Amino acid sequence: MRTVSKSIVSLDVGGTLIQPWPSVGHVYAEVGERFGLKREPDELTSGFIAGWKERSGFNYQKHEWQSLVERAFGVNELPEGMFDALYERFEAADVWQVFPDVIPFLEMCQAKGIRLVAVSNWDERLVPLMNTLGLADYFEAIVVSCEVDAPKPSPVIFAEACRRMNCEAEQVVHIGDSQREDVEGARAFGMKAAFIDRRQGQTMEKVWDSVD
Repeated sequence: MRTVSKSIVSLDVGGTLIQPWPSVGHVYAEVGERFGLKREPDELTSGFIAGWKERSGFNYQKHEWQSLVERAFGVNELPEGMFDALYERFEAADVWQVFPDVIPFLEMCQAKGIRLVAVSNWDERLVPLMNTLGLADYFEAIVVSCEVDAPKPSPVIFAEACRRMNCEAEQVVHIGDSQREDVEGARAFGMKAAFIDRRQGQTMEKVWDSVD
């Protein structure tokens, strides 16, 4: 079997490096209560997950996020100002958790001279958030779907990552938590790819060691 170069690593962000904390539902419930829209966190998390699975052609635009929030709350229209407050709330570091294994993995890559690029389906809030969380400085580039108008699994976003890193697809290992967007998308573009299943307790180190 051919040994794959691990000199350049591309990482997904949401669900791979960070997750909402304590949960999407908790954050929704916190903001909703301020606007008189009381719901249980578990109910809101379930509503969000259902809406997320039903989404089609999602381009991470603000109005699309609003539709998902309305779906989670089970309403046709949110109280005035609520969505903007919620949108801004997710810019704050305290509603996100960096998975415990992430910083050690990034520091290992840094120590070994492994170049890092983040490739994420997100909006304009991502880069400031990664700066706030202390993650941005580990990456040579952060490629966000809203900037290229092409979310994963589109080859466009992976091509932009390679352009910014001045490399070929075959030089890159991409790691992410979506089989379709990350694994299938990266492989279709010519990258090596690996799936991380946080629900099963997989760590970056274990996934990294599995790449051959």
